Amino acid sequence: MLHTSGGPPPDPRKPVIGPLDLAARVDDALAVQAVAFGLTDDEIGVRRHIVQRHMTSPGARALGATLEGGRLVGFVYGMPNDRTQWWSTVVHPYLRQEGHDAWLSDSFVITELHVHPAFQHRGLGRSLITTLTDGAAEPRSLLSAIDTDSPARALYRSLGYQDLARRVMFPSAPNPYAVMGAWLPLPRS
Repeated sequence: MLHTSGGPPPDPRKPVIGPLDLAARVDDALAVQAVAFGLTDDEIGVRRHIVQRHMTSPGARALGATLEGGRLVGFVYGMPNDRTQWWSTVVHPYLRQEGHDAWLSDSFVITELHVHPAFQHRGLGRSLITTLTDGAAEPRSLLSAIDTDSPARALYRSLGYQDLARRVMFPSAPNPYAVMGAWLPLPRS
């Protein structure tokens, strides 16, 4: 490919963020998630169906970070919250106990955000989540993350997410989670 923009040619090792047809690329995304989050083959199989179902939800959107040639190295997806969906029904009692159940209304939920470990610490996660939420019509955003001090939680805090409920137990998850919320638009550093 001939580069004619006048500047230096794009770095083929630098991921480009753009819309992602997650239903079509679910296996590529789950491969990234498996490496980043440590999923087993059985967990991947279960999540494949969940992702495909989520992408049929009204307002569901996904972005990917891809290398030249199309290799997916990161992705994020989310949707306007629906109080009848499984995630909301699990976190609702925890949020209600903390006085934050109103956050389940009029919020955009970040369902998954994963970056391949070889591409972490380059700002991809930050770019993915801010770009996705910039397109949200809702005034605030929710997500859940393992309730530990981790790089992911540090990223979310730097973007304005605050703990709304902690020690949230999801069925079949061995570790507790925290539900975090932030007003949109997310701040830039």
